[in-house]
Amino acid sequence: MMKIVFDIYIFLLKFKSLKKTIFLFIFLLSNILISQSEKKELIVKYTDNEIIVDGILDEPDWNQTKGASNFYEHFPDHGSKSKNQAVIKVMNDDRFIYIGIKVFGSMENLKTDSFRRDFQAGNSDNITMIFDTFNDGSNAFVIGSNHIGIQRDMLLFNGGNGMGDWDMTWDVKWLSESKVYDDYYITEWKIPLSVFKYREGETKWGVNSYMRNTDNNSWNSWNKVPENLMFFNLAFTGTMYFEKPLGKSKPKKSIIPYINSIAYNDYQNLEKGSDFEFGGDAKFIIDNSLTLDLTVNPDFSQVEVDQQVTNLSRFEVTLPEKRQFFIENSDLFSGFGNNREARPFFSRRIGIAKDKDGNNIENKIIAGLRLSGKINNNLRIGLLNMQTSQDDENEISAYNNSIITLQQKVFDRSNFNIFFINREGTGENEYTEENDKFNRVIGFDYNLRSNDSKWDGKYYFHKSYSPEENENSNSYGISTSYESRNFGFRAAGLYIGEDYRSDLGYVRRNDIIKLYPEISYTIWPEKSRFLNHRFEITPVFILKPGLNNEISDYYIISKFDTYGINSERINISMWNNYTYLYEDFDPTGTNNGNPLPANSEYYYTNFNISYNSDYSKDFNYEISPSYGKFYNGTKTSLDIELSQRIRPKFTSSIEIKYDKVKLPKPYSSANIILIAPRFEFTFSKNVYWATLMQYSNQSKNLSLNTRLQWRFAPLSDLFLVYNDNYYTDNRYNSIFIPRVKNRSINLKLTYWLDI
Repeated sequence: MMKIVFDIYIFLLKFKSLKKTIFLFIFLLSNILISQSEKKELIVKYTDNEIIVDGILDEPDWNQTKGASNFYEHFPDHGSKSKNQAVIKVMNDDRFIYIGIKVFGSMENLKTDSFRRDFQAGNSDNITMIFDTFNDGSNAFVIGSNHIGIQRDMLLFNGGNGMGDWDMTWDVKWLSESKVYDDYYITEWKIPLSVFKYREGETKWGVNSYMRNTDNNSWNSWNKVPENLMFFNLAFTGTMYFEKPLGKSKPKKSIIPYINSIAYNDYQNLEKGSDFEFGGDAKFIIDNSLTLDLTVNPDFSQVEVDQQVTNLSRFEVTLPEKRQFFIENSDLFSGFGNNREARPFFSRRIGIAKDKDGNNIENKIIAGLRLSGKINNNLRIGLLNMQTSQDDENEISAYNNSIITLQQKVFDRSNFNIFFINREGTGENEYTEENDKFNRVIGFDYNLRSNDSKWDGKYYFHKSYSPEENENSNSYGISTSYESRNFGFRAAGLYIGEDYRSDLGYVRRNDIIKLYPEISYTIWPEKSRFLNHRFEITPVFILKPGLNNEISDYYIISKFDTYGINSERINISMWNNYTYLYEDFDPTGTNNGNPLPANSEYYYTNFNISYNSDYSKDFNYEISPSYGKFYNGTKTSLDIELSQRIRPKFTSSIEIKYDKVKLPKPYSSANIILIAPRFEFTFSKNVYWATLMQYSNQSKNLSLNTRLQWRFAPLSDLFLVYNDNYYTDNRYNSIFIPRVKNRSINLKLTYWLDI
């Protein structure tokens, strides 16, 4: 460990000018204070009386509670008084928070997208509340429901700056009931205080509420948020005051056991059989602010399969994490480095390994734990440790996988992070190479976020260690951006050393310097069917330090984007590309033809246009054609996605991707097709059925995944999952006759028990 610290110190001494520049940025930008809009206030009344959750609000305490009202329209007519209003009343006792909300408007056109929990807010009438329990503008709990009582709950992180700052896998037990009246509906909630993390003795939380009204296609917020920011941005919350300081909540303990029965037939390896497994998770709430999660023999068979993608690039494609154990509080573990080029931690590396033939297969997880939460007002901790098993048949070693991180709040909304990642072999075998016995990464990240969300930035330094001594095992980067109502810019760059390695992360490529500034300008027209027009240009340059900083790639992206008041979106872009190939490469990704040779360079330009229709309509679509040069040939592409809803019980969609790559002989050409229809039935609040079919001639695979879910008790489920996979390469004839690869059927039962 001392060597690691020493290496970081030496690096900073070698690059004094860089160090000074970075910290000058940090000091100057972190102290930019721009006044915010006036914060609204909401008083939480304390009660000792029983509150019945029935959607009626007839208890006397509700009449004695002052309501919060006066919503503003965020979209499309920003800043005006909302055409649909609501009144929010909040009470609490020593164990629960009670929320009663009356939403006014026409009750004839209320829409419900689905009976399923955690429905998409944009497609349904609903009202949602945001609770920033530490009042720090960084993380929050989100609770909402609609007029028929369907619940949604999630975690919000990174200050709510963007659409990706959600964790929708977070599920907790709470009660809700809704009733519809002549010109309003009431939704009533009862939420255990143990659901939230907060300081004992706290008297105020940050709070906001947003409301979706489909009849006039509007988004509305209680506390006003600037129109160029998302309405859930945590820099613009109001304040919720408690009449009585909050006490220490009773520690919550939950166990979630499972049993799983599986039958399978592997036609490829001529194996079939059945298996029975059991295991489970345990959850412990510690001191209001820390959560300890344990898992033993975890099973993810009920998780929806990955969506297939068409890959025409030279790099590995990363797929999103869908396993709940890894998604909860993921902002503590996954936000390091550069998401596109060098992530030191990528949870999908755990539980997946390469067999002796180089194929990705499941690597069994034996057990694991996760500790996450706040130690004090300004310090968060994250600890994750997972043990995987040894698989001698496939020559896969057992590894202990761990990450520990500390996040210190600085200034009002910024934070400083340090982390240590370790992947270390725990078994003895003859097939593990010496340099694979361990891999470690240590680093720090500073995340800048100004009080008004105009300034944003990231500054980081990471270093990796492995048994072999490596000279260039650093990765570091800087990014500073400014976004106002009209003008935006970003100055950014990063370095990835030739020997930098993160076995639990994602490194797109080594030995690069990447420079990627950006400038944008947004026009907000008045009395137009378009909300805004955005112009953006981003030049990207990639250099090879190991080759005297010669340029290996560059591309200049020019974009025009416009957003309609009915949620339509049009995007036009042009890409000017230069690529130097250091290795042979087949742009079709089919591996059935002559690749382009190494040590060759290419200049090419392509154009793209896309149109998204109004997603709130029962039928909506997205179409995106593109055409242009592609290396020494051409590429014509067409992406189409169609969606049809029969509210609230049925949703169907189909995604079609077509790419025609035409290269001059003797190089490869191909017509690449990806088709993925999806069907989802929500028969009731407790019974769901989803089916996904996928066909790709690039991967030569046809698959079927269908899942029936019965939620027989709160957060307790019975799953029936069927999977089918087929070969489609037709190596013996020209007729399309899929051949079975493997199939399986699972019956899995999980039960959530509070103790």
